[in-house]
Amino acid sequence: MWLVVGLGNPGPDYAAHRHNVGQMALSILADDLSASFVSHKAGAQVATGFTSPGGAKLILAMPNSYMNLSGKATAALLKFFSLELDRLIVLHDELDIDFDDVRVKFGGGHGGHNGLRDIIAATGSNEFARVRIGIGRPPGRQDSADFVLSPFTRAERDALPNVLVDASDAARLIATDGVPAAQQKFNTKI
Repeated sequence: MWLVVGLGNPGPDYAAHRHNVGQMALSILADDLSASFVSHKAGAQVATGFTSPGGAKLILAMPNSYMNLSGKATAALLKFFSLELDRLIVLHDELDIDFDDVRVKFGGGHGGHNGLRDIIAATGSNEFARVRIGIGRPPGRQDSADFVLSPFTRAERDALPNVLVDASDAARLIATDGVPAAQQKFNTKI
């Protein structure tokens, strides 16, 4: 069993922002698994599904809190489902990766990402898998915080569905074949 957390900010005002690609990708995964989200006492919307009949069970979660407070719900869900931290996959936006690129990582720092920072603080460790969804750097001198809280350009919106499918597939591959297999597929440029 795996806990897959999609990071983002709650509510319709943020739904189309770059910072919410983790939740967008998680929604694609939920659709693929025919899973529906319901409210959970841990402070998240939760859905369950299987990667295939008899395959790995996935607990999908979108914290109800803002991005920088994602750790409390994540830690509570790990405890509720009796999961170790190495059974956590976090889907999140990544400024240091070009838009249209998805990378898989295990462990490491938060890289200035406040959602990851809070999960690391709440769980006491950075030893979990991440699906890093590239949103690129802000153009010119635009502030990074303003950039992540802005909508995608038209060209990016056109390409976004394929990016979200890749991110969803990466999370699924981690659960079925492990982090190294997902890294080989998504981190290797052809």
